[in-house]
Amino acid sequence: MNRAVIRSEAIAKVVPTVEGELTILDGIDLEINAGETLAIVGASGSGKTTLLGILAGLDLPTGGKVFLSDNELTMMDEEQRAKVRGEHVGFVFQTFQLLGSLTALENVMLPRELRGDANAKQEAMDLLTKVGLGERTTHYPRQLSGGEQQRVAIARAFACQPTVLFADEPTGNLDTATGQKIIDLIFELNEEFATTLVLVTHDERLASRCQRTVVLDTGRIVS
Repeated sequence: MNRAVIRSEAIAKVVPTVEGELTILDGIDLEINAGETLAIVGASGSGKTTLLGILAGLDLPTGGKVFLSDNELTMMDEEQRAKVRGEHVGFVFQTFQLLGSLTALENVMLPRELRGDANAKQEAMDLLTKVGLGERTTHYPRQLSGGEQQRVAIARAFACQPTVLFADEPTGNLDTATGQKIIDLIFELNEEFATTLVLVTHDERLASRCQRTVVLDTGRIVS
């Protein structure tokens, strides 16, 4: 029986606005097993990205509990959550989030260097080769296409062999053909590294590749 690597209990997120309180998430109960691939879908404003951020420990809910690899994130301060993220989590964002002052190789090396890994450079080289950028290691993000930048971001996300990979609209800024290649790449590496994959997407092709889909509507799981 698979073990739940992520578990949320009655997650709520309420924020103040000039018109009163706005409920973004309302009573989210969710379990995601180790090795599972899960898509979170729903209309814009349904709470998908907020939920992803809370499950990853980037944000805190206003109510409820979140557990990631047996760590209760909702009982931790930001420094403690950052430590858990560093040990267990990889991210792929729609906007790539690469450091413009670093080369492709240096961007991928960074997570392992922060861990003090003496073999960071070789591991980064290997990952860039896996994503088809072995000849582009010295290029800066501004010298790379959108698809190439997302490949660098994927290599960086897998650099520390995370327990969970969180992806927020990873194909959102890419054309259809490039997006399909990125989808294939994410799932190939996810299988190779036996990672748990949790992604937010509007892309039906991407959601259909996942083992399970959760549909959000106005902050609640409806399917």
